[in-house]
Amino acid sequence: MGKYELRLLALAARGHIVPDRSLLKTPEQIRAIKKSAALNTAVLDHVASHIRPGMCTEEIDRLVYDFTTRHGGIPAPLNYDGFPKSVCTSINDVICHGIPNENEILMEGDIVNVDVSTILNGYFSDASRMFLMGDVSPRAARLVRVTQECVDRGLSVAKPWGHLGDIAHAINTHAKRNGYSVVEDIGGHGIGLEFHEEPFVSYVTPKGSEMVLVPGMMFTIEPMVNEGGPDFFVDEDDGWTVYTEDGGLSAQIEYMVLVTETGVEVLSR
Repeated sequence: MGKYELRLLALAARGHIVPDRSLLKTPEQIRAIKKSAALNTAVLDHVASHIRPGMCTEEIDRLVYDFTTRHGGIPAPLNYDGFPKSVCTSINDVICHGIPNENEILMEGDIVNVDVSTILNGYFSDASRMFLMGDVSPRAARLVRVTQECVDRGLSVAKPWGHLGDIAHAINTHAKRNGYSVVEDIGGHGIGLEFHEEPFVSYVTPKGSEMVLVPGMMFTIEPMVNEGGPDFFVDEDDGWTVYTEDGGLSAQIEYMVLVTETGVEVLSR
């Protein structure tokens, strides 16, 4: 971080939030994390080639576990804080952290988020995709499309020496303009050396707020967009599955990104 030291000190003196040195990855770390991210993307591609109506979400879990371990990786969610599976599968009104099981069958018309996270040689990566099961309703298709647009708009304003709030503002503005809400209390996170690092990445904060984007930072852009309100509840039985409070549909698309000196590089999507 040496060459940025004076600039960061000046920004901090003016009241900006700046990253700690530990959040800025070295070139060596970036090379290793990119290998993990490449495997993470390959896992998602593998799921994409097999997912279909009629399969149970336990099958998705097996696909992820087998492909990841066969290529030398470890599924990061498995046993993380007690999470029992290798992947999160979140269907329709499930916002996030859905637990795969053999009795949960993907039905024609469902929308499902598959959230894959990978450890390779001790380095972490994370991304998720939305999948549409057959012919989905126009309202479901529109929600997924707008969620993708939100991510794209967030990426388009992510610049070195900008702010995390710039990304949040672009995402939240587009979601609201389309009649949707963005979940406020669950967001993105730093990643690379650990599964979840600082900073917490909100998608509802103002432009020009939150942490300054400095080359070497890695984090996820993963807004959770609800067709109804932003409120949610966590399943009391499993302690993980997050549902929309009003029963409306929810969609999430997650990219893992690196801030460079010239822009933002997507590492896994």
